[in-house]
Amino acid sequence: MKRIRWFTVAASAALLTALISVPAHAEALFGETFDDGSTDGWTRNGGSWSVVTDGTPAYRQSSVSALARALAGTASWTDYTVRARVKPIAFGAGDRTAGIAARAQSTSQYYTFVLTGGGAAQLQRVSGGTATVLATGTAGAGTGVWRTLALTVQGGTLTGRVDGVQVVTATDATFGSGRIGLVTSYASAVFDDVSVDTTAPGPGPSATPTTPPPPGGCAVTGTASGFAAGTTGGAGGPTVQVDTAAELLSSIATPGPLTICVLGTITLPAGMYDVTSDKSIVGVGSTAGITGGGLNIGLPVSEVTAPPADAVHNVIVQNLSFRNASDDSINVQMFSHHVWIDHNDLALGYDGLIDIKRGSSLITVSWNHTHQHTKNMLLGHDDDNGAQDTGRLKVSYHHNWFDRTPQRNPRVRFGEPVHVYNNYYVYNTDTGVACQNNAGCVVEGNYFEDVEEPVTNTYAGPAGRCVARDNVFTGESGAPVCSGTVQEPSTYYSYTLDPAASVKSIVTAGAGVGRL
Repeated sequence: MKRIRWFTVAASAALLTALISVPAHAEALFGETFDDGSTDGWTRNGGSWSVVTDGTPAYRQSSVSALARALAGTASWTDYTVRARVKPIAFGAGDRTAGIAARAQSTSQYYTFVLTGGGAAQLQRVSGGTATVLATGTAGAGTGVWRTLALTVQGGTLTGRVDGVQVVTATDATFGSGRIGLVTSYASAVFDDVSVDTTAPGPGPSATPTTPPPPGGCAVTGTASGFAAGTTGGAGGPTVQVDTAAELLSSIATPGPLTICVLGTITLPAGMYDVTSDKSIVGVGSTAGITGGGLNIGLPVSEVTAPPADAVHNVIVQNLSFRNASDDSINVQMFSHHVWIDHNDLALGYDGLIDIKRGSSLITVSWNHTHQHTKNMLLGHDDDNGAQDTGRLKVSYHHNWFDRTPQRNPRVRFGEPVHVYNNYYVYNTDTGVACQNNAGCVVEGNYFEDVEEPVTNTYAGPAGRCVARDNVFTGESGAPVCSGTVQEPSTYYSYTLDPAASVKSIVTAGAGVGRL
């Protein structure tokens, strides 16, 4: 199956009008996630390229001994933005580079926006294989960390952004059109989530608010840690503010990066509503929220066992209150990845408050306050779903306040490692962490107060494996019931634990809405 997917608004306007409102300012040209392992349509020159699993399938160039380029797209493209997630692995020296290319006329003629081994971000013109630096900014040194790069070519103006922040711009008219690319110069790197869209001038109805921005603006606060590290949501795209159900539902369904500022409480009809990739859904102040319905971050349920090409990814939900959902408040499913659910207040739902299932992975649930609800958080929905879930469901839960939520805090199947750290549990009358069905959980640095079964791998159904360490158990809390070995989260990311004795005060002061 060919993995490159083309999407031209003009060629399919009737279908798109029936399905969704596309912003008038941009046209999606290209998207590639490498999820089925194919690299059809990419032209390679130099290096050693292969699809690897780096949380999800990604495209790796592993040689540090030569220039390497992989090009795709159409030579006639002129004004556009190319984006990709880039993780440098090794640099041959401080001036070696890894990044993205635009207006490539050949494997030796193109513009690049690259990260250097010395911590810079550079715009370069490559002509005859020789690179000329057009502009230099600061990006921060480091390898092994995902960064989202965006290179916009608009007429003779070149602009480079790192994680949604503009760091360089330059003017050069050498190349007027060309393909896009992934490039390294004596460096190795991994690439994923490549997209291209036009950047024609003119506001679109969904992208430009009709009223002034809210006081203090609207933006994601902080950065994701744990398994969702590198998630940028709508960074690099426009911002829209919404205060009606129609505006919210139109915005979460709009293709492309978008930051959605929620003003006040929005009442949705009963149901769950799909969120597309590259979205930040952010509450403004301490009164923003959603009631009546919930958010579905994922494709419709199917029995496929490999991640689909269009799996939903790169979504942030922050600073929102959820109440009275007719199903789940937030549901993540069908191989969705890089999702960060942070600083929300969730209560009084019908089913789960935050459920994650069906092969989803690389997710962080942090600084949320959950209360007045029984079935709190489920990770892995069924004992018979190993085909989709084994090797996935890698989730970090940290600094959450599980406030009198009797069970599923979380209840886990299959995922490994599931990292539960620095959370505050109070009066959970059934279980805290239940690690079942061959799941592997590391539970550390938490504060359990009056929790009947704080940690168990023998709660119900097939047993899991768990490691419990450095936790505090107070009041009438029971003892942890854990056995087996588990992959260490530290093999996937770095983290620093807060002292468990301080977690209660830290979490109650910082979790929930209005506390960013």
